[in-house]
Amino acid sequence: MKVAVSGAGGRMGRTLIDAVLADRSLTLAGAFDVATSAAVGQAIGNLRISSDPKIAEAADVLIDFTRPEGTLAHLEHARAMVIGTTGFSDSQKKAIEQAAKRIPIVMAANFAVGVNAVYKLAETAAQILGEAYDVEIIEAHHRHKVDAPSGTALKLGEVVAKALNRKLSEVAQHGREGETGERPARQIGFHAIRGGDIVGEHTVIFAGVGERVEVTVRSQSRMTYAAGALRAAKFLKGKSPGLYDMADVLGLRV
Repeated sequence: MKVAVSGAGGRMGRTLIDAVLADRSLTLAGAFDVATSAAVGQAIGNLRISSDPKIAEAADVLIDFTRPEGTLAHLEHARAMVIGTTGFSDSQKKAIEQAAKRIPIVMAANFAVGVNAVYKLAETAAQILGEAYDVEIIEAHHRHKVDAPSGTALKLGEVVAKALNRKLSEVAQHGREGETGERPARQIGFHAIRGGDIVGEHTVIFAGVGERVEVTVRSQSRMTYAAGALRAAKFLKGKSPGLYDMADVLGLRV
């Protein structure tokens, strides 16, 4: 299976390339980055990092962990796509949904298998604990991350809100400061930490009277994301056009 990687000069791009090269069932068909990247022209085995996204057309699947604008531009060159980019607007998400009518796409807020297990655990906890527990979500990432809260934190909020029959846009509270008043019972709080080289940490707190339940996942290496992305790429082989996520890849869809 031939794989292309976009954002080849970035931290995640380099990790994805290493993962593809280490997998004997995959072939690195191309890697590219924006023309201003210092990585353009660098050698990777028999290949050189390009600035032309059209090289993705030679691959069976493109893995893209870049920025929303770049991901949307790359869609036209992909035969199948794994999207790990976060921070899409509603209109950008609709553009991806339209593209999924033409090609198969796996899009997820987080490709780490452990994180996806935590989605399920948080959903189950919310269903069991119900309205008697306040929900707070805390996430931490490295200082270079440009969006907050993380896509993974938002996904956790969506999962918990759905389990509690709430609409996240109506109950989300992003941080607190000053005289905030008493906490609304149905509120779901989000708190983002940025610093150092933290790869990624997410905790869902269910705080009740007399006890607290916490579901936490800590990613210690970007390779966990890469491993999940490669699993998603292999899942797409032979798939019909459509928009899939890691629940489909891992067989968690009910």
